[in-house]
Amino acid sequence: MQMINGISEEILIGRFIHGDETAFELLFRYYYPGLVIFVSQMTLNKSDAEEIVQDFFFRMWKDRDRIRACDSLKSYLFTSLKNRGINYLVSKKYEARKIEELKEVMRSNLTYEADVFVSSELQEKIKQAFEKLPPRTKEIFMLSRFHDLKNDEIARKLDISKRTVELQISNALKILREELKDYTGLLFLLGIFF
Repeated sequence: MQMINGISEEILIGRFIHGDETAFELLFRYYYPGLVIFVSQMTLNKSDAEEIVQDFFFRMWKDRDRIRACDSLKSYLFTSLKNRGINYLVSKKYEARKIEELKEVMRSNLTYEADVFVSSELQEKIKQAFEKLPPRTKEIFMLSRFHDLKNDEIARKLDISKRTVELQISNALKILREELKDYTGLLFLLGIFF
């Protein structure tokens, strides 16, 4: 077994399982950098990788009573995070496909047909929800979702940081989800997700 700060990994795992926060912190600090690099190789995005690894450790702490002593914590961590990375990629691919479908719906005039009342009502609600976005947030969201610009490109175009772009897109999605919460079922049936 590995030694971490002069303590065997096996002892740290046992202490962690019994709720010792210091043991958990030592394990986290020891494995975190390597796990972020590992997950970054799959996601191609360091901030997403950091979020995935942090979320994994949070859940591991929360569910520590379910963890059994294992021969190799390192193997367990890397295997678990490989699976989370794959799930992330699958969800991003699914999300990208749904965004493309939404763009197609928004580009077509199908939702404006008078004989499709529900669609026209939904179209109006989507339009109203977009109108509630702050101007800068709306601009960034439209560049991202309807003009297919990457976050880096938007940041350069608007002379702002990439992080600002990410925050504005996140804010837009939060507002749109809230504004359209009464239509979640219909949006789901139509394959439109925010």
